[in-house]
Amino acid sequence: MNSKFLGTGVALVTPFKSDLTIDHDALVNIVNFNIENGVEYLVVCGTTAESVTITKEEKKAIINTISKTNNGRVPLVLGIGGNNTALVIEEIKSTDLSNIDAILSVSPYYSKPTQEGIYQHFKAIAEASPIDIILYNVPGRTSKNMEVETTLRLANGFKNIIGVKEAGNNVSQYLQLIKNKPEDFLIISGDDDLALGIVLAGGAGVISVIGQGFPKEFSEMIRLGLNGNAKDAYKLHFRLMDVIGYIFEENNPAGIKGVFEALGMCKDSVRLPLVPASNALKEKIKSFVKNF
Repeated sequence: MNSKFLGTGVALVTPFKSDLTIDHDALVNIVNFNIENGVEYLVVCGTTAESVTITKEEKKAIINTISKTNNGRVPLVLGIGGNNTALVIEEIKSTDLSNIDAILSVSPYYSKPTQEGIYQHFKAIAEASPIDIILYNVPGRTSKNMEVETTLRLANGFKNIIGVKEAGNNVSQYLQLIKNKPEDFLIISGDDDLALGIVLAGGAGVISVIGQGFPKEFSEMIRLGLNGNAKDAYKLHFRLMDVIGYIFEENNPAGIKGVFEALGMCKDSVRLPLVPASNALKEKIKSFVKNF
């Protein structure tokens, strides 16, 4: 199994200043905070990074800042996905991937392809990519579930498709994937509330949103789960359970940016059409952080 992606990966936010330009100093601090507190890898320019509202130039700058700060300490996964297969392939071919360990590529959104369309999309990407690929199934955002059979067909057909980030909040689908997957294929939770249970069932870990706000406790919880220590792992899960609910109450990443604001690490600014967390939600988050 591809052990570099066992455990906790975190889907990093893109911190913004008040004028909505990227706050690279805050990004450096967030990267160091996570690495120093034990996360296993970092996910760059995923959904939580507000990837749909950052420019190509900004994406290059974000990759550069994170790569320099990381300095080879942990693996990096880069989000490159979309619903235009040709443009996804073009971006893969035109991006400097020398410091990147894998691509995270979302199932096509908006277009609502058939399962065969999803398969052919990822087949084309796999044949074009010089590095490993982690599929990303998030039907709540794409409006189309990537069925178990499609994921397994891709897993069995392409050596460089090494795993899937499942974020459908569907326990039955997770368990079917874990039961039927090729031995080395990674089933990675994209649901923070289900992550521990999925790991205990045989999952490889998580790509987490809340993990970047509480990296020490969250990554330790997942490691305990991977080692089969459910009792101690669930103690940490129960400590974090309320805030996991809070950060997804309105929109992601407004919630996790509210956590970072409470921690004094970055502003809670997000780009439209997203808006910052409401005052009521921010108060709940601040209270949790203060008492944690």
